[in-house]
Amino acid sequence: MTQTAVITGASQGLGAALAHALSGAGWNLVLDARTGKDLDLVAASLPGVVAITGDVVDDDHRAELAAAADKLGGADLLINNASTLGGSPPPALGDFPLPALLDTFEVNVLAPIALTQLVLPQLRQSGRGAVLNLSSDAAVEAYEGWGGYGAAKAALDHASRVLAKEEPDVRVWSVDPGDLRTRLQQLAFPGEDISDRPLPSSVVPFFLKLIDERPASGRYVAR
Repeated sequence: MTQTAVITGASQGLGAALAHALSGAGWNLVLDARTGKDLDLVAASLPGVVAITGDVVDDDHRAELAAAADKLGGADLLINNASTLGGSPPPALGDFPLPALLDTFEVNVLAPIALTQLVLPQLRQSGRGAVLNLSSDAAVEAYEGWGGYGAAKAALDHASRVLAKEEPDVRVWSVDPGDLRTRLQQLAFPGEDISDRPLPSSVVPFFLKLIDERPASGRYVAR
């Protein structure tokens, strides 16, 4: 039976890499991103894909993602990958503009929780339902300039742990993918050479193994 995954932030980087990998494994996909042109390029090369351009902080957009998954038979996997830094480079906490800080928490914490709420009935019904929240080492380590992003990811980590307690029949994983050669990483270090970082495809096998083997809910680091 074909499984269905919802992936946010799927127009580039790790989200796009996971979309390609899961599509190759026969999954149906509901993909989201704010950049429609890039998202369409990803979706055009993949079968069984519903691509919906929009912002995860938008209530109607999240409802559209959940409805699209339901039409495909219901989501078996939700990957909350969409993220934002709050600035490029990310500002120090003492100077962090509050509107940007609010946006950082809305994208990185509130939107994943809200989308999970909508998709959760489908995940419960699946029998193999899982939520995969993308975390960061900044959630557990203190780095100058990463206070807003790190605090938001730490909050998402804790929300993941609580959800795992409340939903024992659904796997809830929080995964730190490591430093990768992505647009987000480049925004964190504008003008710097980040070619030493591995490509997102390098950690895809870890994610596929996690999804296939379904270990206990918890926080993991991709290796």
